[in-house]
Amino acid sequence: MKNILQELSELRRADAAEREKAVSMPDMMRLAAAAPSPRDFATAFLKDGVNVIAELKRASPSEGMIREDFRPVALARELEASGAAALSVLCEPHRFLGDEAYLSAVRDATSLPLLYKDFVTTRYQVAAARAAGADAVLLIAAVLDDSTLADLLGLAREMGLRALVETHDKDEILRAVDAGAGMIGVNCRNLRDFSTDVTLLERLIGCIPRSCIRIAESGMHDAAAIARAKDAGADGFLVGTALMRAKSPASKLVELMNI
Repeated sequence: MKNILQELSELRRADAAEREKAVSMPDMMRLAAAAPSPRDFATAFLKDGVNVIAELKRASPSEGMIREDFRPVALARELEASGAAALSVLCEPHRFLGDEAYLSAVRDATSLPLLYKDFVTTRYQVAAARAAGADAVLLIAAVLDDSTLADLLGLAREMGLRALVETHDKDEILRAVDAGAGMIGVNCRNLRDFSTDVTLLERLIGCIPRSCIRIAESGMHDAAAIARAKDAGADGFLVGTALMRAKSPASKLVELMNI
C-alpha cells in the first residue's frame, strides 16, 4: 500500500510530465531565468530572535480543510507586518489544495523570501519553482535517492535558489549533508502516516552540522514548543497549521514569537 508521501510525489511527477508537453524544459528554464532575482532565503535565519517561516496552507491530508477563508495575499501581508522571517506557500493541489499561482501572487505583494512547498522530485519542478518566483525549494530526502538529491541541489544553486532538505531520521540527515545541503529541516511529522512526534527534533538536531541552517518543522503549535526547539539548536521554525487555524494568524504569530 502506498503511503501519502509516495502517492503525492508520484502525482506531482506525473503533473510535471504533463505540463512539460505544453511548456518544454528549455522554455521553463528560460522562464526561470527571466523571473525576478531571488531573495536570500538563508539570511532570514541569521538574525537574533525567533525566525519563523509562516506557511500559507489551505488544507492538508491529515487535517482536512484548515482555512476556509484562504486569502494568501492578505495573509502574507499580515504575517510580514507581524514579524515573519519568511513565507512558505503550499503549491500541491491534490491534497493540500494549493496552487503555484498563490506563490506568484504573494511574490508581488511581499518583500519576504518565499519557500516553494511541494513534492519536488524532478529538475523540471525546480525550474518551475524559480519561474513562479520562488526563492527556495523544499526537497524531501525520503523520496529522493542520493544522486537525485545531489542533482536537484546543484540545479537549485545554479538558479540562485536555496534548498531546504527535509529529513525525518539520522540516515536522511547524513544523506543530506553528504549531498551538500546547506539548510536541513527536521520534520516532526512523519509524511508516510502523518503522525507527529515533537521530541524528534531534540533527538536529531545534533546530527546536523552547525555550518548548516537548522529548521524545526511541524508540531510548532505554541510558544513552549518553539522555545524547546530553539533551546535544542533550531535556527528557524516552520509553522503552518497553528497559524492558519487561528482567527488572527498575525496575532498567533506574535504569540509564538514571544518566548
